[in-house]
Parts: sequence; C-alpha cells; structure tokens
Amino acid sequence: MVESNSSDNKGLAIVLLSGGIDSCVTTAIANETHTVALLHVGYSQRTQSQEYKSFRAIANYYDVPETRILTTKLDYLRKIGGSSLTDPNIPVDKDKENRNKQIPMSYVPFRNTHLLSIAVSWAEVIKADKVYIGAVQQDSPDYPDCRSEYYDAFNRLVEVGTKPTTNIKVITPLLNMNKSEIVKKGIELAAPLHLTWSCYENNVIACGKCQSCTLRLKAFADAGIEDKIPYI
Repeated sequence: MVESNSSDNKGLAIVLLSGGIDSCVTTAIANETHTVALLHVGYSQRTQSQEYKSFRAIANYYDVPETRILTTKLDYLRKIGGSSLTDPNIPVDKDKENRNKQIPMSYVPFRNTHLLSIAVSWAEVIKADKVYIGAVQQDSPDYPDCRSEYYDAFNRLVEVGTKPTTNIKVITPLLNMNKSEIVKKGIELAAPLHLTWSCYENNVIACGKCQSCTLRLKAFADAGIEDKIPYI
C-alpha cells in the first residue's frame, strides 16, 4: 500500500527520480518543503540498470520508505524506437554541440508525457498536490518536452483531466538554470551527487564523451567541484 498523505503536514509531492543530477537536485529541493514520494520509470534505455541503482541509492539517502516509492517500466518505448537511448542501432551523440539546432537523437519521442502521466495518476490516488520533474530548458533547448510552453500546456491538461477535487501542479524548479548552477544548488542542499548517473552510453563506468557526460563534466568544472563518479 502507498501512504495516502504525509505524516508531518508538509504536503505530499511526487518527484520523478531517474537517478541523474537534475532529478537528484530536484528531489533535494522538493524535500525542503514537502514529504516526497519517488517515482522511477525504466523505459529500456541503454543505462537502465545503472540508473535504477542510482535511484535506489538516492532513495536510501533520503530515507524514503517503500510505501512512498513506485518503480515501473515502459518497454513499449524501446519497441517504438526513434532514439539513441532506446535503439542500440542508433549511435549515441558525442560531445559536439548540436550546431544545426536539430533535435538530438537522444530525444525519446514524447517521453516526458508518458512519465508525467504516470506521476499524475499516482498523485490522484495518494493525494499528492505537486509533481516535481527535473526538466532543464537551458541545456536542452532543442528537446520539445523541456520547454516552459510544454509544462504550461501540461498543467492545463492536468487541470481539466483530473478529478475536480484535486489540485495537482507539475513543478519544474530547474527549468531556467544551467548545469553548473544545478550542481552548485545540489552542493548547497547536500544532495548526493556522487550517487547520480548521467552517461547515455555505459553502465558502471561513464564514457566521458556522450553529450550528457560532456555537460556533466563541464558543469562540475565550472562549479569548481570534483565529480566523484568513475569515467573511462
């Protein structure tokens, strides 16, 4: 069973926790003002096993009980394909910038809508009034589902598509921050950044060359902070 309300009158919030830096810092932010419930969704991405390990480690760090944890899988996103994260035949983008302003191959078609839909459904059941997601517009300007317009539209959908007795809002605290600012915020809140995983290509030891690794390495360097995860 899942707890239907929080025990300390802080209000209940669901956080989409992938196991990466952005979702980890988002968890730290939500934990400041809410009792958190954690949602992890695997979608047969290349690094699903390592992301799940990071999710579990972060959940343990914040001492979130199993009654406020939901893990599930969306295997159909791999069958749909169209992304280097889910299709092993599509190479992972490396460290060069997306100079042509095209949507990167790491974009999983309409992924955040699938994940948020699960979160909102769960929020209705456990009476959470907030759903936190670590979307970042600054470093992902070409991802359609990382834009403020998308979240404005999704919140309108939530308003008309849920029970009238609910008041669920999707919150994006990192939307207008860059990655180094996110790292600094994580340090400020004592978020366990050493437990996170960002690599799009490898499990266990990060490749250091994919777009996500490159962003992460630059962010830690700009913030003047040591990144403690292993790289090739």
